[in-house]
Amino acid sequence: MNHKKTRKMIYLALLSAIAIVLHTIESAIPVPLPVGAKLGLANIISLVVIQLYGAKEMFIVNIFRVLISSLLTGVFMQNPFFISCGGVFLSSLALAIIYKFGILPMVSTSIVSAIFHNIGQVAVVAFIFSFAGMMVYVIPLLITSIPTGILTGLVAIEILKRVKKEQIQ
Repeated sequence: MNHKKTRKMIYLALLSAIAIVLHTIESAIPVPLPVGAKLGLANIISLVVIQLYGAKEMFIVNIFRVLISSLLTGVFMQNPFFISCGGVFLSSLALAIIYKFGILPMVSTSIVSAIFHNIGQVAVVAFIFSFAGMMVYVIPLLITSIPTGILTGLVAIEILKRVKKEQIQ
């Protein structure tokens, strides 16, 4: 393995670790948002990774984050794990599409990602409990997606300003 590949693997491992820590810390912090709503701090890392490395690497980091976080919190293969998978998969897919076509600025991309994350989570909950009426809960979550998406997008912008792309690739 050459030096560039090793360096990239190390940075992706570090970014995955940061995402796992952010996810774990966030799950322990009570926030005055609707039940189930979170700030989405780990999504900051998704936004940074897709800008620095691309969609494939962002998917890898997100998969590691969900798997390892669920193992650390003891919810692997339980409902919270599947709910998290649904949200991460849908938001990652939205990020990848937006990134491919370069159609939105970072903050708007972050808001869209937060929206799709919430839709994915509620869809999985509705599926698990066989109750389509659960989809109504998407409305308050979508409303919280705007400020949380703005926050994560602005933080990702600040991180990307301070990271020199050529140093980490």
